[in-house]
Amino acid sequence: MTDELRTAALRWIADDPDPASRAELSAVLDRLPDSAADLADRFAGTLAFGTAGLRGPMRAGPNGMNLAVVTRAAAGLAAWLAARGAEGPLVIGYDARHGSAGFAARTARVATGAGRAALLLPRPLPTPVLAYAVRALGAVAGVMVTASHNPPRDNGYKVYLGAGLGGPLGDGAQIVPPVDAEIEAAIAAVGELSAVPLGADGEVLGEEIVTGYLRAAAGVTDPDGPRELAVAYTPLHGVGAAVLADAFQLAGFAAPAVVPEQAAPDPEFPTVSFPNPEEPGAMDRVIALAEATGADLAIANDPDADRCAVAVPDPRTGWRVLRGDEVGILLADHLMRRGARGLYATTVVSSSLLRAVCAGRGLPYDETLTGFKWIVRAEGGELVYGYEEALGYAVAPDLVRDKDGITAALLVAELAAGLRTELRTLTDRLDELAAEFGVYATDQLSVRVDDLAEIDRAMRHIRSRPPAALLDEPVRTEDRLPGADVFLLRTDSARVVVRPSGTEPKLKAYLEVREPVGAGGVAAARERAAASVRALRTETAAALGIR
Repeated sequence: MTDELRTAALRWIADDPDPASRAELSAVLDRLPDSAADLADRFAGTLAFGTAGLRGPMRAGPNGMNLAVVTRAAAGLAAWLAARGAEGPLVIGYDARHGSAGFAARTARVATGAGRAALLLPRPLPTPVLAYAVRALGAVAGVMVTASHNPPRDNGYKVYLGAGLGGPLGDGAQIVPPVDAEIEAAIAAVGELSAVPLGADGEVLGEEIVTGYLRAAAGVTDPDGPRELAVAYTPLHGVGAAVLADAFQLAGFAAPAVVPEQAAPDPEFPTVSFPNPEEPGAMDRVIALAEATGADLAIANDPDADRCAVAVPDPRTGWRVLRGDEVGILLADHLMRRGARGLYATTVVSSSLLRAVCAGRGLPYDETLTGFKWIVRAEGGELVYGYEEALGYAVAPDLVRDKDGITAALLVAELAAGLRTELRTLTDRLDELAAEFGVYATDQLSVRVDDLAEIDRAMRHIRSRPPAALLDEPVRTEDRLPGADVFLLRTDSARVVVRPSGTEPKLKAYLEVREPVGAGGVAAARERAAASVRALRTETAAALGIR
């Protein structure tokens, strides 16, 4: 087996266009047999191109993100576009991770080598700017080089389609099946990389494209609304700081105070274990800054600024980070109160509260599979708002048909500023919603694994031996296979949704308990719901066979 791997590695080295990757893989060969496990992992397969595009560790070999893999992906995408007779430029964005600028530049050269115009965003920018640019420039497709909130060693490659191939709902949205499989087949059909023609560097766009996005983003707020608000902010070493500051200024808000040690892009993300605002501790520094400056809100974007996290001062518990479901319902309610009529949508793993609110207010609602590629294609009317519990919000889907952490932050600020004039807070509004619709308490059981086989084992375990009861209530099950690797367990008052993460080596179980507000009021109902969620978490872990 080692001889076969050595031969495969030598073939790869001979075709690899990057001297640094060639040297890296040669060094692995030099360390054999001690490096046999490393070599086997690098050649365990080809980094899969799915509906999230490519995402994986930066390393040489087919099972990693590197210039050879990106060249092949770009050539496959170019061939797929050409086979469909699709016309128009390819627009390319990138973040500040290791390799992102080089991967973007190589994608542009592959596109021009295939006879297609390539337009590069002017600098490392948030993913929502790329999604906006696809529509604004009438591009045939877009590529965003980013691994979002993954660890520092990772990078990724997302593909968006324009109106010609994506259709009205998919214009400026990420790809969905069967397009991902078709592009992956085109990638597999690419021959030797030395035969892939490379053209000119492509056109670097001016700042006008960013200015256009910023003006449109600022327009999501009511120009006559209150603006008195103090915000502490962190981009978590990502690319959001300058864009968010400009958006706040254009919308009339004071500039946020920014965590200084996290303000500049840094691909090593040195101050956080994982650059994901969902992770415990990721918002500690921005909360400390908010306390020190007397801020009304603490806001964090993830590194590519398509997600938005919010923390608020709570007189009962001190500063606390709001769950994505809490921010999601706050923004939905705010838009409804502003008179935004149309379709509201979320995903199967998000809280059921949005469904209840839409039913109570006579608004159309849809529930989709996980991911904004599905939310923006929700059915039942013209989408005016979509969210997912993983801190993603589309508050202006006519502007960006994807999650957008910049516009979400603006709308959160508008809501908080308006409540502030009434001496009320975001938590007050959450209590009002609970009093009207009941308490919907959510939590997540997330298990990070080193061996992906552990996820498959747990999914088989829950499917073959689901619990008969949860919280002493009979369980009804629903299996979304083969369409989606999602397994649901429902009782009269609770729901558990189990699925593998689409972007990280994690197994996730999404927990929800519904508790009516009785004579004891909202606070008592929240206490009962919290206790039930804790019990549900324990029972779910046991049902998954997690030790």
